[in-house]
Amino acid sequence: MALIVAKFGGSSVASVEKIKNITLRIRDMRDQGDDAVVVVSAMGDTTDDLIKLARATGNELCCRELDMLLATGEQQSAALLALTLKNLGCDAISLTGWQAGIRSDSTYNKARINGVDTERIKKELNQGKIVVIAGFQGISPEGDITTLGRGGSDTSAVALAISLKADSCMIFTDVEGVYTADPRIVKDARKLSKISYEEMLEMASLGAVVMQPRAVELAMLYRIDVEVRSSFNSNPGTIITGVENMEKQRVVTGVTHDLNCAKFALFDVPDRPGIAKTLFKALAEHGINVDMVIQSAMRDNRNDIAFTIMRDDLDRALPVVREIAEKISASGMTYGEDVAKVSVVGAGMQSNPGVAAAMFEALADENINIQMISTSEIRISCIIDRSCIETAVRALHRKFALDTLD
Repeated sequence: MALIVAKFGGSSVASVEKIKNITLRIRDMRDQGDDAVVVVSAMGDTTDDLIKLARATGNELCCRELDMLLATGEQQSAALLALTLKNLGCDAISLTGWQAGIRSDSTYNKARINGVDTERIKKELNQGKIVVIAGFQGISPEGDITTLGRGGSDTSAVALAISLKADSCMIFTDVEGVYTADPRIVKDARKLSKISYEEMLEMASLGAVVMQPRAVELAMLYRIDVEVRSSFNSNPGTIITGVENMEKQRVVTGVTHDLNCAKFALFDVPDRPGIAKTLFKALAEHGINVDMVIQSAMRDNRNDIAFTIMRDDLDRALPVVREIAEKISASGMTYGEDVAKVSVVGAGMQSNPGVAAAMFEALADENINIQMISTSEIRISCIIDRSCIETAVRALHRKFALDTLD
């Protein structure tokens, strides 16, 4: 008898009818003699709707109370799925994150999992029950409900699979797996049969929303395979695994894009120790993550600094950057939200020169200007005009012949 941890995303539980459909899949697991722990997200757009409700109360939102509110979305899904399973003749029980023993730190809205006490889950499994758990949430050392950030149900599922020593961890979503590019943009994008942790982590961090980056980090740390599959058919998905388990190493595995970008530039910044610290520490203290950073060559003991953040953080970042620009005596500042990031990712880039040149050539052939560039061992990212993003993704997909991958 195997233990399966299966996570179903918001699109999979968006209605009672869809919940009924996934109960058949869960019942099949049981009919094959397997134990099942099921993690669920909130139904459809429930989280967004709850955030809108919260904002209607006023401009100031207490993070603790917001987590109390948002956690109810997953609890609805868990209870409805357990009810449906019971009506199908399957013994099931729903648990909140804290009832399932998911312990987190005290960071509201973006908490991290510190550990899982599996005693309650194992007790219910030993009684022959299907255990349905509300994802996206845990409980802090102070006993408060916390949420794990967007996509946090993925992290819940991986953490539970690790703690329970599950035989299989599956992430069910509205796509059949991980593709070489967004199939809504590239019609001949190919589904990958396998992808390495490192590649998946880069792709998830760069805009591929199929899985939360923190969930991939956790799977990589504990070397647990995760399969991304469709909730709506039984086709094989994509297995996220170690490089050592890959049959071959591809040079470029996929093209990703991210529209949630904004760009800042500070001009004539004094070139002296502590300037960068002052700017980026202030942003960090306001919970704003900085992505790409470029500093120009020094001229007359001054230079320019450009950086990107998430577009969602722009309103919070503006007053901070304005204040710091004045404090450090920069001559001026500009910002823009009409930019996007396009990236190529591949573990094989480490040992194959020429990938950057090929990427830049593909963009130049489409007359797309590159505003910023950043790299890692297995990734190259470029900031370009937002209006060019679909053309860029298609051009890069063609350039690296990604329609031939499997």
